[in-house]
Amino acid sequence: MSDLEQTPAALPIPELSLVVLIGVSGSGKSTFAATHFGRFETLSSDFFRGLVSNDENNQAASADAFAALRDVAARRLDAGLLTVIDATNVQPASRKSLIDLARHHDVLPVAVVLDVPERVCIERNEAREDRSFGAAVITRQQDQLRRSMRHLSKEGFRKVHVLSGVEAIAQASFVREPLLNDRREERGPFDAIGDVHGCRSELETLLTKLGYVIERDVEGRPIDAAHPEGRRAIFLGDLVDRGPDTPGVLRLAMGMVGAGHALAVPGNHESKLVRALQGKRVQTSHGLAESLAQLAEEPEEFRAEVERFCRELVAHLVLDDGKLVVAHAGLIEQYHGRASGRVRSFALYGDTTGETDEYGLPVRLPWAEDYRGKATVLYGHVPTLDAEWVNNTMCLDTGCVFGGKLSALRWPEREVVDVPAEQVWYEPVVPLGRPTGPAGEQRDPGLLRIDDVLGKQVVETRVSGRVGIREDAAAGALEVMSRFAIDPRRLVYLPPTMSPPSTSQRKDLLEHPAEAFEAYRRDGLDRVVCEEKHMGSRAVVLLTRDPAPFGAPTRWRGTVHTRTGRPFFDEKTTQTLLTRLDAAVERAGLWEELDASWLLFDSELLPWSVKAESLIRDQYASVGAAATAALPAAVHVLEQAAATGVDVSDLLERTRRRAEAADAYVAAYRPYTAPSNGLEGVQLAPFQLLASTGTSHLGRDHAWHLSVADRLADADPELIRRTRSVEVDLTASASEDAATTWWEELTGAGGEGMVVKPVAGLVRGEKSLAQPGIKVRGREYLRIIYGPDYTEPHNLERLRDRDIGHKRSMALREYALGVEAVERFVAGEPTWRVHQAVFGVLAMESEPIDPRL
Repeated sequence: MSDLEQTPAALPIPELSLVVLIGVSGSGKSTFAATHFGRFETLSSDFFRGLVSNDENNQAASADAFAALRDVAARRLDAGLLTVIDATNVQPASRKSLIDLARHHDVLPVAVVLDVPERVCIERNEAREDRSFGAAVITRQQDQLRRSMRHLSKEGFRKVHVLSGVEAIAQASFVREPLLNDRREERGPFDAIGDVHGCRSELETLLTKLGYVIERDVEGRPIDAAHPEGRRAIFLGDLVDRGPDTPGVLRLAMGMVGAGHALAVPGNHESKLVRALQGKRVQTSHGLAESLAQLAEEPEEFRAEVERFCRELVAHLVLDDGKLVVAHAGLIEQYHGRASGRVRSFALYGDTTGETDEYGLPVRLPWAEDYRGKATVLYGHVPTLDAEWVNNTMCLDTGCVFGGKLSALRWPEREVVDVPAEQVWYEPVVPLGRPTGPAGEQRDPGLLRIDDVLGKQVVETRVSGRVGIREDAAAGALEVMSRFAIDPRRLVYLPPTMSPPSTSQRKDLLEHPAEAFEAYRRDGLDRVVCEEKHMGSRAVVLLTRDPAPFGAPTRWRGTVHTRTGRPFFDEKTTQTLLTRLDAAVERAGLWEELDASWLLFDSELLPWSVKAESLIRDQYASVGAAATAALPAAVHVLEQAAATGVDVSDLLERTRRRAEAADAYVAAYRPYTAPSNGLEGVQLAPFQLLASTGTSHLGRDHAWHLSVADRLADADPELIRRTRSVEVDLTASASEDAATTWWEELTGAGGEGMVVKPVAGLVRGEKSLAQPGIKVRGREYLRIIYGPDYTEPHNLERLRDRDIGHKRSMALREYALGVEAVERFVAGEPTWRVHQAVFGVLAMESEPIDPRL
């Protein structure tokens, strides 16, 4: 667009921009702004003079007024709001400060010039009683405007609209256009494909594996690929250079984009290729020479089409209502949906220091490690061995041209699909997968940083997407973990909380199996398993024969820790327990069968008093002792009063019920108070083998896990407690009735209750991840939790209103984090990555919720 473009109607301006009105006093800028822009969108220099001095015409207050105006404008641009500056702006220095402001906030500066005849401006100012300056000021401003108009584009304005004359100004209108990177209305589904680098054959193989149907021209060359289900590919840049067939890749990619079957963003290699095709001097290193040689064999028309295609690509795209951002080298959150030179540079080259490493490559900072944005960012640029999630970002460049893989991510499914390279097409300068970063600042895999866990966090999980951690919850968890938890290198997993079923409406009951069965039936499941719930303390057991990976000394056997990561016993007692468990594992043949050097169990440690002795003594026993001492005495006194003829029948009946409830309360907690001395009387009830060396077992069905526990119980019945279970067919009422009867017998004999779980283990329900387990506790056990008198009708009615929705949500989020921690550990990810997910589970426990649920 030329500097002197005159567009009397439908003036295009970006939806997110800084609009600078330029015109002399009396040109009608304020009226024009009020006509075309919102009440709060326009920032007037006169208004800000009034704010800081109580006088809109006080020129002495201009410096303070413009300082305040720029501060407000900055905050609006930070918030992503179009902002209009209403001032004369006829001097280059005033415009420069506003252009710098736009660049600082990565928005486009737009100039709108109101070129009104000088005589009209003079007449308007003379008619205003609040204006005291003469015609000379107007003449000077008009001269400055005339000298400025031809240079506005060179100054940095991305659009310049000149409205000449009163009539043109009156007829003008604006149309707000989304930025070229704003494709939020595009919702997919997508298949984002990493750096192809001329590997046409692998690209065809990957597209076919993804389900695309490839179209070929008469010469058999691929020119398009469409998906029968309407999916679209997203090319993440670096289509060219290094590989055997850059023209073939471009022909296919350009055909797909042109047909609407794909989107694309440019890579740094496309940027360099454009300059070369335009005849500019560039270094033909890193594969560019090969691309130019291959393109030289193509018709001139094809080369021109390639130059245009690559030149017009937009550096990054915001997709799917803002939930997905794609850029070749990634993009920090503050640049999403913005437009500036530095945004484009980051999208093409990443966060670089300007230095080069020992291989002559740019030193890049690991921006993804600090990313906490809401949008998922998919990118390439830096080859990695595997596509892995890092803080809701994923690099999909898996080094196909270097002999690695060509990878894609299905969106929104978040499923990685890849195909192997057919050969090493280009020898890498550095080993594939080498971490990047400034010399001396590589992230030590075992080094934990406070910003990994402190503040508001978002952890990406494979099974449930993004899990957010509140800042206040993280602070509380940090206090607990830093003071009491075991060494993070050995803290692989924290178990999730468990939700009860919906509250039962049956008389005298808060919980019943029927509601648990119905919950899973609504999730579309037809089989569940009911496991005996042991009344002990949740214990995570890491048993190892190779202490080296855990940074532990020789002969170290592992850990036994609580739900909050605290050790159950002193080190000597722990190692004694684990030595005995090791022997049981050996006798059961599990070490050899699993080909493992370590095992990770989720279990229950009994008796409850091992961990909860002080709780039982100080909370439960004190209440029980006081109630059983006072209430019988009160009954006796009331009986004596009744014998004398005093009418205390209602009070006496109520007190007798309370005395009976107190006895029931003591009877409920007393079975769980068995004394233990060291390991004497201690039992372990493993109910799930979470993982072993190189393998996660979370996807196995529960029958397998319980069979492992039974084999250990056979090997050492004194140490290992069995977990009894019943499988239930949710399509057969008789099966449910049998399980309910079993639960009634368990709880009637003093047991805590049972846990209902999907038979298949880790499964998804109709809409989301299914609950890993629903606890159904017995009537008398709940007396310990809710107090002796909880079964009184008025108390039960009050308790039926308990809200378990938050508890269910917590259980699923903690479960997703636990699965993520185990899978990261099994995959050999750095300690800080494992700890991030483990820490998130503990932080969740800080959320306010009824602890009795």
